[in-house]
Amino acid sequence: MDIDALFDRLWTDYTNSNPSARKIVELFEKEGEVVVNDHIAFRTLDDPRINIDIIAFPFIRNGYVPKGEYFFEDKHLYARHYELPGNPLAPRVFISQLLLDEVSSFARKVLLDAVDKIPKERLWEDDLVYAGSISGPVSYEVYTRLREESEYAAWFYVFGFRANHFTVSVNALKKFGSLSAVNQLLKQYGFLLNTSGGEIKGNASDLLLQSSTRADIVTWRFLEGNYEIPCCYYEFAQRFPMPDGQFFSGFIAQSADKIFESTDFYKSDK
Repeated sequence: MDIDALFDRLWTDYTNSNPSARKIVELFEKEGEVVVNDHIAFRTLDDPRINIDIIAFPFIRNGYVPKGEYFFEDKHLYARHYELPGNPLAPRVFISQLLLDEVSSFARKVLLDAVDKIPKERLWEDDLVYAGSISGPVSYEVYTRLREESEYAAWFYVFGFRANHFTVSVNALKKFGSLSAVNQLLKQYGFLLNTSGGEIKGNASDLLLQSSTRADIVTWRFLEGNYEIPCCYYEFAQRFPMPDGQFFSGFIAQSADKIFESTDFYKSDK
């Protein structure tokens, strides 16, 4: 699958579970803006059958190369981002993985049992990155217990392989050329923002500012019945030039750590 078709499919699946993203794009377009995607992100486990290298495969086959790597000790995560050389407008790809040796035996067993159920022939197919939950029905009781230890693990247990978020490039906007202006617009129209670490993560000296919505609430069918849980979110990134004039292209671990919390559990008041 070529890279444009892959991103189109990922966007379709992502907006089906995160309709706020489509509404935000429509809002920007109504204001005369053209939305450009800064990066897309995925979550996985460090199991060699589905680790970062596996998730990155369809992008690498289309010319993407690894760039920065990041560590999140408190969340027991490792991440790497990829870029497409020669095409500065191509979205970056950010892939993180949970370090199974650093989680409880309960979490490790639940997650590895789920991986064991994945048909082997699926593991190297391009569609793995948008295959969703392919290990069968899941338990709300198990989800809740995983959440007590790791929101990341609980999210992956339910949602599996899909774009965790897309990201609006604030630099590509004309009318709303600052992250604070973007946030103000979102709040004006009733979108909930992730306030962990502040509405805006980072500062200009980091060369990257980030913000995000709270994940949309979806109704998920668990073994015990239907429950409302957070799914995916939309991010916004503003980048600044380095001394050589090139715009910073990486990520700041301290800020990304708070962005991860956009999928933390909450109950909608709507």
